[in-house]
Amino acid sequence: MLYNPVYNALCSKDAHLGAGTEKVKYFDEAVSPFAGFDENYERGFDDLYDLLPSGRKILYATPKLITKPKGWQLLHPIKGLQFLFTGKINWNRQDIEPMPLQYNHVEEMIQLAILTKPGPFGKRTIDFGNYFGIFYRGRLVAMTGQRLHVGNFTEISAVCTHPDYLGKGFATVLLQHQLDLILNAGQTPFLHVREDNHRAIALYECTGFSVQRPMNFYFLKKEN
Repeated sequence: MLYNPVYNALCSKDAHLGAGTEKVKYFDEAVSPFAGFDENYERGFDDLYDLLPSGRKILYATPKLITKPKGWQLLHPIKGLQFLFTGKINWNRQDIEPMPLQYNHVEEMIQLAILTKPGPFGKRTIDFGNYFGIFYRGRLVAMTGQRLHVGNFTEISAVCTHPDYLGKGFATVLLQHQLDLILNAGQTPFLHVREDNHRAIALYECTGFSVQRPMNFYFLKKEN
């Protein structure tokens, strides 16, 4: 299921946030740029080209290395890693209570994501659910939430902290809070991270995550 997480999420628990055909699916652009298709389907990018409007940007995730598909401009390839939670709940709790984030927080969430670049974040990304943040003097300084829901797996996403507030343990608190939510729901947490984000990787490994596989991310734009 996690070898092709985007397509499998769009075929199941996140189907209400996307559209497409039986073989090819994509999220509403305001929710996420992710698009995917059955890994054995050779016409996936051709079908996406036919389905999507000119200039539409997509994000395609795969453990494989791919070349630029016909009709698409390759904007930015990113080498990443997929982590799976394999540990146990055994951590020191801090006296910080994450606050649930609502639609009135979306602009602040977008600005924090633009500053910290945890991954694409749009006006409806919050619709994936379970977004929580930490506020300091009324300002959102850290957040995280959930994204792909694949079978018995739930992805933790948008783990980010304002640069002025690094080192205060906010990311750890939010990550542990998400782990509580997901594990208590009988799900297994997973996440994705850039291969060169050593600070985040160290945090995830200390919290009980282990590398599952490489995961390459390709930002593509439909040519006219």
